Amino acid sequence: MAGSLAGGTVIIGLTVLIHTFGLITVTHVMARLVAAFRMHGQHSRVVAMISVVIGLFGVLTVEIWVWAGCYWLLGLLPDFATALYFSTVTFSTIGYGDIVPDPGWRMFAALEGINGFLLIGWSTAYLIAAGTRIGPFRAGEHF
Repeated sequence: MAGSLAGGTVIIGLTVLIHTFGLITVTHVMARLVAAFRMHGQHSRVVAMISVVIGLFGVLTVEIWVWAGCYWLLGLLPDFATALYFSTVTFSTIGYGDIVPDPGWRMFAALEGINGFLLIGWSTAYLIAAGTRIGPFRAGEHF
């Protein structure tokens, strides 16, 4: 169990770094797209939100793949496709339960669920901030 806790902690640290630099990259790309579309009279706010959403999906996908790669490299799951599926449902906290890791590595998978919950929450906060700062929404607006 100590190995799964240590390994999970390392992967959490790695995914937090990926998320941090991923959001920085999304911010820079979004700013460039908005500037480019403003110069041509296009709907820059919509472009900004689309770029943020696509960027967030990309960042989260990389993080899911990192966890899946660990499951596969550690031999915890039979193939990469199964590892990717398991990682996706664990990271997103869906947790169907159709695939269960060895008892010694369940804590590793639980840490992925916590990691995914936090990073998806962080992404949501970033999306809301982008939507109210430069996107199509304004603070205090309601649907």
